[in-house]
Amino acid sequence: MGAKLSKTQGTDSGSFGHPETSHSFEGGQTLINPCPECFKKQRKIDELTEQIQRLRQKLSYRTRQEKEGFFGSSTSSAKLPLKANTAKTEERKPKGARPGHRGAGRKGASSTEVDRVVSVDDTVGNHCPRCGGLLIDKGLRDRLVLESHPLQAEPVLYRLPRKYCPHCRHIFQPPAPGVLPKNLYGNQLVTTATVMHYLHGVPLGRVCEQLRLNPGSLVESFHRLAHLFSSVIPKLIEQYRLSQAKHADETSWRTNGQNGYVWLFATDQISLFLFRKSRSSQIPQMVLGEKPLTGVLVVDRYAAYNKAPCPLQYCYAHLLREVEDMEKDFPDSVEVNNFISIMAPLLASAMKLRTQPILDAEFYAKAAEIKTQIIAAVQAPAMHLGIRRIQDIFQDHAPRLYHWVDNRQVPAENNRAERDLRPTVIARKVSFGSVSDAGANTRSVLMSVLSSLKKQKGNVEYHLKQTLDQLLKDTRQDPFSLLFSKLPMPP
Repeated sequence: MGAKLSKTQGTDSGSFGHPETSHSFEGGQTLINPCPECFKKQRKIDELTEQIQRLRQKLSYRTRQEKEGFFGSSTSSAKLPLKANTAKTEERKPKGARPGHRGAGRKGASSTEVDRVVSVDDTVGNHCPRCGGLLIDKGLRDRLVLESHPLQAEPVLYRLPRKYCPHCRHIFQPPAPGVLPKNLYGNQLVTTATVMHYLHGVPLGRVCEQLRLNPGSLVESFHRLAHLFSSVIPKLIEQYRLSQAKHADETSWRTNGQNGYVWLFATDQISLFLFRKSRSSQIPQMVLGEKPLTGVLVVDRYAAYNKAPCPLQYCYAHLLREVEDMEKDFPDSVEVNNFISIMAPLLASAMKLRTQPILDAEFYAKAAEIKTQIIAAVQAPAMHLGIRRIQDIFQDHAPRLYHWVDNRQVPAENNRAERDLRPTVIARKVSFGSVSDAGANTRSVLMSVLSSLKKQKGNVEYHLKQTLDQLLKDTRQDPFSLLFSKLPMPP
């Protein structure tokens, strides 16, 4: 038969395997045609192999759930089913600062820079307490000490002169200094308690215990303060819309025992907290409005932001977490490990590039290079379904993934919203939410005002006290202009 040799049924040495198996040899290649029984066995083997792979994946997922919780690596620390002890490493991190560090020790102060100078009486005398010898005067030694006054409420009685006009029958009386009308607590006390509870997260019981106040009266004072600053929220929303880089996020918050959510809308100058019962898209639409906006909104892939009237930038930190989770789900897949080794460093580099001390020209050049590499990785052919799922995210949502490349003000991650929302998450763990809708509204107003004031002016307690003192002269003044005088008013 020339170059082609064919051997069929038989028991000679040219027959392999099953007697019904046929083999053909042509051009050095072997063509195997199994019999129906062998084909049936092979199919069963393939089915069992796939079943074993699926069972291994389910086992790995269940094992991860036991360690990381229901949401995997996205599970919050409070919901972890088991917190393992920190592993003891043999090589410890070296102590102390790096060579060349200037240090942050306590600085001295001259006699003109301190608030008060106290002269201590001489209790030693002129003779040595040990041997009785005559002591020699060695002058004075200055010792700088930081001290504070006890933080507690101080009852103050103001004697207000009253005068009566017999013609118009009206009584004239000056207001009490530093106290809002019809308020039991002074402005300094209200400021201190508000900052402690709504900014620093001190529980209300601790605030009342430290200041020696009645919880009911203090809560009523918070409600009055929130009502006084209620007009600030719409103007903060207008300023939020004008920002080039806007952030948004949400988390759960219970009110009066019912499930609800707290929405955060943040920039580098503003933090807006809205406590609502719904997680629908109506909340972002209410804040962002319907008119097209400038700038970019940085969010996760939650669908409630899809109707935003501005471009969206998806958070790379969430995408990186999903990419890294593939290694836990498919530890034996070589294709998955290769994809992770390429994709994970690119996403991490994209998030870190914005904060590097480089010029804008170098930034945009490196950003374009990273974008090109990410596109090449997500367009490369892949057989694994997990890889193709990540690739589909980047291909289907490409217009929402690369705004950070064209504008350095837009970050590739949503860390600002995550950091701003963290104190609220801690408050939720401590208080388990708000008791009433009025309490949630008060928390919304005061947290928005205090957090925004902290971002812009730093010393929150001082500026809040000054604002209350100014409102004491005329409560019809605009509190927004008193609190945020440096911000331009919206057109």
